[in-house]
Amino acid sequence: MRIVGGQHRGRALAALGKGDMAAHLRPTTDRVRETLFNILRAYDMLDGARVLDLFAGTGALGLEALSRGAQHATFVDDGAKAGQLLKRNIATLDVAADSRIIRRDARKLFATDIPCNLIFLDPPYGKSMGTTALASALAGGWIAADALIVWEEASPQPVPAEFREIERRSFGDTSVQFLTPV
Repeated sequence: MRIVGGQHRGRALAALGKGDMAAHLRPTTDRVRETLFNILRAYDMLDGARVLDLFAGTGALGLEALSRGAQHATFVDDGAKAGQLLKRNIATLDVAADSRIIRRDARKLFATDIPCNLIFLDPPYGKSMGTTALASALAGGWIAADALIVWEEASPQPVPAEFREIERRSFGDTSVQFLTPV
């Protein structure tokens, strides 16, 4: 079932909860998430997208993508609390058929033969985990040649040589970089 339309989608996504600060789960704020998805609409990245949500936490970004037309979302997080929240949120939104949860460190992905064209990278702020996770995803075949990577951090991060930055936005204490493979 796809979640479509204003109020149903809004109520369902609001049910995702606020994360769990004790477990260091910090969902992307509603304001940042709404702006991100307006930008993604401009890039025409949502309809039929295969999403990889690294450091997924509550799954808010991948689930929002599913609600806006993505075909499938793979959620990667190694936290027990994140896994519980992800399962509950996927069930709440009734998108289990379009979702996959991988309980694993996002910096240690295994190989796949089904690359994703929309990647959300939202590592714990200030821990320098994003570059390693990107390298692992690229080496494992998770990133399609035409992929768009949305990297959220506290401040802009150095762009690995295998990628180029196409846009950067700041939202208070959040920096979002949009990358694509070179």
